[in-house]
Amino acid sequence: MTQTKPSSYIMSITIIGILFFIFGFVTWINGTLIPYLKIACELETDFQSYLVVTAFFIAYTVMAIPSSLVLKKTGYKKGMSVGLFIMAIGAIIFVPAAQNRNFDLFLVGLFIIGTGLALLQTASNPYATIIGPIESAATRISIMGICNKVAGILAGLIFGSIALSDADTLEVSLKTMDLAAKNATLDELAGRVIVPYIIISGVLVVLAIAILFSSLPDIDDSGDADSANSSHTDKSSVFQFPHLVLGVITLFLYVGVEVLAGDTIISYGKSLGIELATARYFTQATLVCMLVGYVIGIIAIPKYLSQSTALKICAWLGVAFTLGAVTTDGYVSVAFIALLGLANSLMWPAIFPLSIAGLGKFTKIGSALLIMAIAGGAIIPLIHGKLVLFYSFKQAYWIMVPCYLFIVYYAVKGHKAGKTT
Repeated sequence: MTQTKPSSYIMSITIIGILFFIFGFVTWINGTLIPYLKIACELETDFQSYLVVTAFFIAYTVMAIPSSLVLKKTGYKKGMSVGLFIMAIGAIIFVPAAQNRNFDLFLVGLFIIGTGLALLQTASNPYATIIGPIESAATRISIMGICNKVAGILAGLIFGSIALSDADTLEVSLKTMDLAAKNATLDELAGRVIVPYIIISGVLVVLAIAILFSSLPDIDDSGDADSANSSHTDKSSVFQFPHLVLGVITLFLYVGVEVLAGDTIISYGKSLGIELATARYFTQATLVCMLVGYVIGIIAIPKYLSQSTALKICAWLGVAFTLGAVTTDGYVSVAFIALLGLANSLMWPAIFPLSIAGLGKFTKIGSALLIMAIAGGAIIPLIHGKLVLFYSFKQAYWIMVPCYLFIVYYAVKGHKAGKTT
């Protein structure tokens, strides 16, 4: 794989960092959109509101393989630009969706944004991995993660102050309003997202044009597998790499628990009787914990910890914090859900490079399969939402324990499957 010159390397990392900031901003708004759209679109259950993350993340499964094919034609740089344009289209769809308070149209917009992100992620994640030494890939992706989560914190604070600042009072007053007043109030609430999403769309278009004409170099990943995995050079299919197949499953479970921790914590706090005025900050607490983990990763990997060891530690922390959440009450239980951000922080930076290591000419399609696994964020929260209908919100979090245990397996043995020692 082609390595870039120092000046190009710095430019490339900067541009990819900006892209990860964009990922974080549009992705972590979902945590606020869930309770917001439940009120604005008069949804009856949490299960319905979880369709927000389902529509967003299922796009990764539907569009990841097409994204890989697009990248083969366009290369990484043009592919990133196309992805940003697609996201801009999805963002502008929020305008008519808000004007009509049409939940289905909101979901269409989220799906299109997810489609653009699928293309961006399929390009940018392997780019960040292979632009430098593979053993320090987790460090680079941790830096990208910081950009992502800082954006997520800002997105939640900004959007929360716009959409949910008076949500508690609004919910109470809606119960006593006549139909005309109720519709007028809900129309005003829905309209609050119009200007922010017009701005988001405009920024995405500007970035798309800027990247298209930037000096971002393309990376040649068409060579054979690296020398550490020379036995892979005779492979004819990406599915002949067991460590990748297991990595796809692991990433599916990881994204599921990450989204579950970050995007349901507001609703969880509300279910415990905590006012939205306070609960709307809980997603930011999860993201702050993830930031702490990323900083630890930058310092510790690979100098003190290997990527697999970091993954193993984080997975066991996930088990411990989940058990803490389901066996305690009130703010303590919420705090354990927030601490899952720390447990989840180094998982993507470790799973992705461990999974695509040695794929050579299969890197793009392998990356696409891993991006498809982001659908875990669509499926696992939805399963949790269904379980809430039969059990308590808290007890439904038990679903995370087997997910973390499988990640432990991948950290210990799974990432070595099929590799020559």
